Order: sequence, then C-alpha cells, then structure tokens
Amino acid sequence: MLVYYLRLMARIKIDKNSSRKEVIVAKAAALFREKGFKAASMRDLAESVGVEAASLYNHIKSKTELLHELCFGVANRFMHKMDEVESQKIPAIEKVETMIRFHIDEMINHYEEVYVSDREWKHLSDPYLSNFQNQRRMYRKRFAALIEAGIRDKEIKKIDAPTAVLILLHAIGGIESWHRSTQKISAAALTDNMITILVGGLTNK
Repeated sequence: MLVYYLRLMARIKIDKNSSRKEVIVAKAAALFREKGFKAASMRDLAESVGVEAASLYNHIKSKTELLHELCFGVANRFMHKMDEVESQKIPAIEKVETMIRFHIDEMINHYEEVYVSDREWKHLSDPYLSNFQNQRRMYRKRFAALIEAGIRDKEIKKIDAPTAVLILLHAIGGIESWHRSTQKISAAALTDNMITILVGGLTNK
C-alpha cells in the first residue's frame, strides 16, 4: 500500500526544456512504436513514465488524445516546413532537396513520433481520421508540385511526380532499419548518402 501511494505521488521527471505533457507524449511515442497503439495500455505508459496510471489523467484525457497529439504534431511540422520552402525564391530542385533533408532529419531525430504518425494513424476516429487523411493527401500533392515545377524548369528529369513522391517517402521510411542496425554509419553519413542517391536520381544533368 505504501508503494502504491509513493508511486501515486511521484512526479514526472522533466528537464528544463520539456513540460510534463511533452514527456508523456514522448514516452507514448516509444510505447506505441514498440507495442502498437491498440496493444499499449495506460498502465504500460504509466510504468514507462514512472507514475501510477491515475496520475496520468492530470495531464491527458485518454490514450486517444496522445495519438492525436502525435499524429497532428508530426503532420503540422511537415506542413509548416512545406509553407516555408514554398515561399523561398530558390530553384525547385533545391526546394525538393530541402524537403528531403527535412524528412531525413525527422526520421533520424524524431523517429518514434514519425513512425507512429505514419503507421498508427488508422486508429484515429472521425473527424480526426478524415482530417489527417486530407492533410496527408494535400502534403503529397504539394510535394509533387515542387517536383513538377522542377520538371517544367528542366531541373528535374521527366518523371511522374506523384509516383516520385511515393518512392522518395518510402525510401526515407527505410531509415527505420538504420535505427535497428547494430553496425550503422553516422547520421551525417546516412544523410549524405541518401541525398546523393535521391536528389542525384531526380536531377536533370
């Protein structure tokens, strides 16, 4: 009983740059990636955070709320980056490279959040599910538009832009295996290699 009350009163450990909710969301991302959203429980999350499940409800309403935070947090970051890149007055191929670098960086440094957003979004319920699907479609259309602009300007080879976007995103998603590798190159070397392959493959030389 004493252990129970000690855990109930335990504080969520945070650093100076994170809020308690941010710590919970980060732990949830790791848990959802490992077990999947459906299989993960609030008890599992509480154990990961180091408090009793009842204490979590002081900061979040439900497991579903955490999935919303993760999916839309990632989607909004990508949309904001696209807004920024589209507004820049640089060649289209440079815009495409900037977006590819951003995707790679997100997969390297925010892997668990991006993984959950990409794999577990199907567990959202409407209206969130429809909203998220619309954001995904719109993002890919905007990415394809960057490639199409590069094709018109003869900076990028004549290819089907929507197909190119799917191939690029699938290739970047393969960074998952880099995270699991026991003998891996550095993040900088990984980025350089992927840029050489992906951007080099698009460039109209």
